[in-house]
Amino acid sequence: MPCTTVLVGKKASSDGSTMIARTDDGHFDVKKLVVVEPKKQKRKYKSVISHVEIELPDKPMRYTACPSVDPENGIWAAAGINEANVAMTATETISTNPRVLAADPLVELKKAKGREKEVPGGIGEEDIVVLVLPYIRSAREGVLRLASLLERYGTYESNGIAFSDENEIWWLETIGGHHWMARRVPDELVVIAPNQFAMDAFDLEDAFGAQKAHLCSADLREFIRDNCLDQNQNGVFNPREIFGSHRDLDHVYNTPRAWYMGRELCPFSHRWDGPEAEFGPESDNLPFALVPDRKLAAEDVHHLLASHYQGTPYDPYSNRDTGKRGMYRSIGINRTGVTALCQIRSGVQDALKGVEWLCFGSTTFSAMLPLYTNVAKMPDYVSKVTLTTSSENFYWASRLIDALADHNYADCLQIVMRYQSAVFAKGRRLLMDYDKKMSESGDFSLCAEANEALCKMAKELTDDTLTKALAEASENMKNGFRLSDN
Repeated sequence: MPCTTVLVGKKASSDGSTMIARTDDGHFDVKKLVVVEPKKQKRKYKSVISHVEIELPDKPMRYTACPSVDPENGIWAAAGINEANVAMTATETISTNPRVLAADPLVELKKAKGREKEVPGGIGEEDIVVLVLPYIRSAREGVLRLASLLERYGTYESNGIAFSDENEIWWLETIGGHHWMARRVPDELVVIAPNQFAMDAFDLEDAFGAQKAHLCSADLREFIRDNCLDQNQNGVFNPREIFGSHRDLDHVYNTPRAWYMGRELCPFSHRWDGPEAEFGPESDNLPFALVPDRKLAAEDVHHLLASHYQGTPYDPYSNRDTGKRGMYRSIGINRTGVTALCQIRSGVQDALKGVEWLCFGSTTFSAMLPLYTNVAKMPDYVSKVTLTTSSENFYWASRLIDALADHNYADCLQIVMRYQSAVFAKGRRLLMDYDKKMSESGDFSLCAEANEALCKMAKELTDDTLTKALAEASENMKNGFRLSDN
């Protein structure tokens, strides 16, 4: 799944929270936000894509998920927060190389053929949230549970997966079919991961010793040695050089996104443009993580994930003929189904820690709505999404705004900016009011009431924006004609 991930450590955020976010860039997949209660969690799981069957533990926890509305290809739960205030987003498809895939092939479904019986494949993006999130009470536990599943069942794709709790963020990347490595993200850093093997440093001594901030397959050293995978020079261990890719496609599809996000995060502490630039849009050495020049809030993460190279020659919406417009894959892209920003807050009661910021459709034009996760169900506006177009739910209303504003960018830009800002401002105001109300009363059942109020606010603003965008698009129709045009 061609996605973009941003991870924000607690000392890099403005309020001390951890934030993990990812655009789920499928093929216009219709998505919703739901709560999965323990009684709805299956005890035996079967993957639609790989046909692998897995027995699941007893006593699952409640969790949120962003599954596909059409179940034909599986659940594809995307991201969520469980009742222990642990979040995960799965998965960021990453790149690898033929040497890794030869040494540890992906575990793909082998269908029955003649007298040969079917052989199930491994686990993948369709499955991982459902298999892991209901059973973990910390980000580290998430790494360990997923690692055990990878080692036993394997995977049919290369992926990066993020886990977070109130104090820690961990990032795991798969290596071939069964191997893996994971790093704790330092609190002061922001990770940027756009569809490529991201980790550019890893402490093997810690991974095979105290395991404070690094974990990996027990045989990773032997795997690298026996398969002659290490292409690093001067004894420096750079996982990206060993397990990643160096394709021409990366320079069009992946690295430009990392370059632009780094440019936005650190405009003063690094040089990103001109002949003296440290990094360019096609640089292979773009950092896995950076200390941002200023701390980030949810609005800043949305801005990163909504970006399309504004202020550069590569912006597809630029009115300047630079000869470079649209040459790189934008971060905010048309086929995003859902973007979920999972925030675990500090300084509030446990029942209020989890907030999931939800954005349907293209992040460039869609608004991001916060919702409490400590609830038994989500409001209809985000959970009862139909497969047919309807402005009565957040998904399709967002999609309609996207399509209208994209084709009328200059005329709709201010409308969209005001809309996104208003949802953020009014959403934050409602969170502040309900945080206070629930802290004072101790009645945390008000989370459900708060979510209804948040969705009511979002619907009013979304309907208004859709009306305005439609008016602009109607004005600009190609068959328009006035007598004064003669």
